[in-house]
Amino acid sequence: MSRQLLPKLLLIAFATVLALPVLAIAASWLQFNAQSAQVLSDLASTVLPAYAWTSLRLCLMVGAGVALVGVSCALAVTVFDFPGRRTFEWALLLPLAMPAYVVAYAYTDYLQFSGPLQTQLRALLGLQGRMLPEVRSLGGAALVLTFALYPYVYLLARAALAERATHLMEAARLLGAPLRRRITKVALPLARPAVAAGVALACMETLADYGVSSYFGIQTFTTGIYKAWLAMDNPTAAAMLATCLLAFVVLLLKLEHKAQKRMRFASARSLRGGAESQPIRLHGRKAAWAWGVCAAPVLLGFVLPVLFMLRPLVADWSVLPWDKFVGWAFNSLRLGAVTAALALAVALALAYRLRRAPDAVTRGVAQVASLGYAVPGAVVVVGLLLPVGWLQAQMPGTAVGALVTATVLGVVWAYLVRFCAVALQSVQSGYARIPTSLDDTARTLGISGFALMHQVHWPLLRRSAMAAALLVFVDVMKELPATLVLRPFNTDTLAVVAYQLAKDERLGEAALPSLALVLVGLIPVVLLSATLRGEKRETLRKT
Repeated sequence: MSRQLLPKLLLIAFATVLALPVLAIAASWLQFNAQSAQVLSDLASTVLPAYAWTSLRLCLMVGAGVALVGVSCALAVTVFDFPGRRTFEWALLLPLAMPAYVVAYAYTDYLQFSGPLQTQLRALLGLQGRMLPEVRSLGGAALVLTFALYPYVYLLARAALAERATHLMEAARLLGAPLRRRITKVALPLARPAVAAGVALACMETLADYGVSSYFGIQTFTTGIYKAWLAMDNPTAAAMLATCLLAFVVLLLKLEHKAQKRMRFASARSLRGGAESQPIRLHGRKAAWAWGVCAAPVLLGFVLPVLFMLRPLVADWSVLPWDKFVGWAFNSLRLGAVTAALALAVALALAYRLRRAPDAVTRGVAQVASLGYAVPGAVVVVGLLLPVGWLQAQMPGTAVGALVTATVLGVVWAYLVRFCAVALQSVQSGYARIPTSLDDTARTLGISGFALMHQVHWPLLRRSAMAAALLVFVDVMKELPATLVLRPFNTDTLAVVAYQLAKDERLGEAALPSLALVLVGLIPVVLLSATLRGEKRETLRKT
């Protein structure tokens, strides 16, 4: 009995640790009193409408932008064939390597009033004043986030179109439907659930963003949470704003789940060989239009930001903080490696338990772990600091706060809350490719328990496990909000330093840590591109 009870108790404890941020924010409403009511009234009459309206406008603008760019690129590389199409299939994923706040720094450095472009235009035209619209604006933030997040829509829409649309479009052509009608009446309706899921993911990333909104001075829920906690020293207001942000995220998460379920209605058949399912060959002006549609987001979302950041490196190497860079990189690598190892261990244990004993407790813990990635970093920070503040107030003689605030434990805890879902999803996808008959065969040979995992599962899971650890590592390297608040003193990471240097208008110095983050972010993009190409070759080989 104890052997069955102990794993369940450990799973429940683990789920509590991961769910603590949300539970703490919900529990803060249990202490609702006259003071809390006054704070809520003050928020409703002052900043809350502005936060809600700005966040909603930003989500709508980014949602429309990523849908337009992602669907256009997905249609171009799946429905049509033109020079460079195979290159664009993977190049359109490159903006995934660019943190949105890095793109914001790069464009601000080059396009602001004192930047090189406007300075050269004023000198060339002999004019004074501003030559371009202000980069640090709501529209500028929407453009930056659009070109940083459109790959979410592109990936899902491309998969949906490649799997389902080609044969139906060919059938519509044989029935006499023109190309425009085949796209609007066949391809786009089939891709609509995938597009909705991608837009929901992009909007969740927009709501969770802190670097772009804070740097551009945009008053969103995320920036308001940090201002309420750190500037106004009002945990109650921060908790209420975090609740509002979490409600937005829950709505988007339901939309994404609903869209994912709708994606299952169609046939799961992939591309077949044969001339009838080949992309439509474009020539001349039409090919140039398709090339331009695919080249523009790659240029604006990756190539130009990298070139803008390389400019100060080439111009003057001496101004760059080379002496401090090693320390920043070491701190980032250390936190990333520790979190990746812990997340991988948790994911392997939980996925193994789901495979061997998928009871209600295990499935519930897996769902809790999967929800963590949708929780914004600002909510995680508030959810961790609220119980710490309450315990410190109840036991003022102890150093409870020292365990979480300004410690590696607190930072890694926040990382695990956010990124355990990434590791679990990757490990579960690896387990899905291992037939259960192998387990039965191993048991007949007397192999069970840890030996089953070590001798049978691990050799087959090694690639998925390494991919899971790598994805968590890269996400930790780029994480800004939680690191900014919970990091130990004198333990700056590349993301924190890039943000602080950019905030102090030292954009040239911010280029070095920013480019380092981009190089790290390229690793999963390369692996994802290789995986997609491998799947396509395998599908074509089978057909």
